[in-house]
Amino acid sequence: MTNVLILGASGSLARVAIDMFLKETDVQLTLYMRNPNRLRNTDSNRVRVIEGDVIDFEKLKEAMIGQDVVYANLAGNLEQMAKNVVEAMDATGLKRLIWISSMGIYDEVPGERHGSILNPYRKSAAVIEASDLDYTILRPGWFTNKDEIDYETTQKGEPFKGHDVSRKSIADLIVKLAVTPGLEVRSSLGVNKPE
Repeated sequence: MTNVLILGASGSLARVAIDMFLKETDVQLTLYMRNPNRLRNTDSNRVRVIEGDVIDFEKLKEAMIGQDVVYANLAGNLEQMAKNVVEAMDATGLKRLIWISSMGIYDEVPGERHGSILNPYRKSAAVIEASDLDYTILRPGWFTNKDEIDYETTQKGEPFKGHDVSRKSIADLIVKLAVTPGLEVRSSLGVNKPE
């Protein structure tokens, strides 16, 4: 049985992923978030909820004990959060990290230059890439609420295709990455709906 720790579990993407984990896998979920009363549908016996902030290093480290995979879906001081996640994973011997970032962090979107607004995403991705973790960074396009699983991926260094992608598509990829050992390890994947 795989144990997955979801950081920022009340986010819109994480909520779709939680539903998919519970419907399509037998994983045990630990949901870590600042505001647990924002959650819904967590009456499963496979879900444990921890109220906490990723900036709180000791609490984060404690939450990682016994986990197999960390899926981070964060907003805020991303660079510091990335440093805490890497340090806590190193301290607990955890290796597998799925980190949600943004398209455009490598200026890979043709015809677009994303300025300083993406710096927190760039800096946090650089922290993850400098670690020795088995990470996969996901760089999705703009989120949609379409009820579809329809996506393609591009590797770091390749031009980003498309511009949007459904939360359900990204969640599908997150679940695959979490339950498939070795899939896209040490990769940074652009994720978009094929045009």
